[in-house]
This record gives sequence, C-alpha cells and structure tokens, in this order.
Amino acid sequence: MMSSNWKHIKTVPDGFKFKIKKLNVWDYDWIATNQRVIVKDPLYGQEYCMTIYEIHHNEKVIEFAAGEFSNCMWGFYQKDK
Repeated sequence: MMSSNWKHIKTVPDGFKFKIKKLNVWDYDWIATNQRVIVKDPLYGQEYCMTIYEIHHNEKVIEFAAGEFSNCMWGFYQKDK
C-alpha cells in the first residue's frame, strides 16, 4: 500500500456527472491497477484505503484513486504534483 501523496479532487454521488481531464468517469470502464493508497476524507479526516484505477480513451490514460466514503458517495483523488 502506498503512502498518500494524493489530493482530494471531488466527492460525488454514484453516477453524478464528474469529469477528469474532460472525461466523465462514469462513462468508462475503470481498470484496477492492483495498487491501493491511504487517503483522508477531506471533511472528517478519516483514513480510507482506496484502489487506484485507470481510464483509457484513445491515446489518453487517466489515473485516479476512488472509493465510497458512505453508501453511494464516492471520493476521488489524484496524485499531488
């Protein structure tokens, strides 16, 4: 498991339109990278272990971590550059 250098980018309800680099994440298959990262909920500071995923579209590969904070409420993270 990786230590967290990931930044919270959005918390959204399941299926709610949300784009990363102009791609709505719900419109694509998420490919699990078999890596996980520990992140903190930005509201309550609770730690979560989230899976790192990729979306492939044409030549573009988008990497993000995602997981459910609570039933149908998803947190999304990207590496802090």
